[in-house]
Amino acid sequence: MSDTNFSKLDFRNALGSFATGVTVITALGKSGQKIGMTVNSFNSVSLDPALVLWSIGRDSNCFDDFMAAQAYAIHVLADDQQDLSNRFAKTGADRFEGLDISEGLSGVPLLSHYSACFQCTVANQYDGGDHVIIVGKVLEFVDNGLKPLIFHRGGYGL
Repeated sequence: MSDTNFSKLDFRNALGSFATGVTVITALGKSGQKIGMTVNSFNSVSLDPALVLWSIGRDSNCFDDFMAAQAYAIHVLADDQQDLSNRFAKTGADRFEGLDISEGLSGVPLLSHYSACFQCTVANQYDGGDHVIIVGKVLEFVDNGLKPLIFHRGGYGL
């Protein structure tokens, strides 16, 4: 339980005032299946060594698969990829169906279009309350230099 005197919803709405980029994280699940989800909790950590982080909610339907994954790819979406962001934010469907996918390091599925893509191995995982913070060591990256998709106050922005 919380020891604060504000609501979780009010806190979430206030956090939404900070504009973020939108990413799709992909990996291979415990059974070797392709997994992916939309995430906006991506951040840089260190230039040397090259480290980045993202966090996953403990109630995410692919939580166990991501916790077991030793490698993953972070795709920073381009400003024309709102539909892809929505696709990977939904549950219950094959998020990869009909997409042009290649295989990255450790067999991780890579999307074909993005602003930037970081291929990582797990360096650390930390307790983050109702989330787990995953720090990754960047092994390879591609920067296509496209304008990023932005998320702000519960919606996409420019």
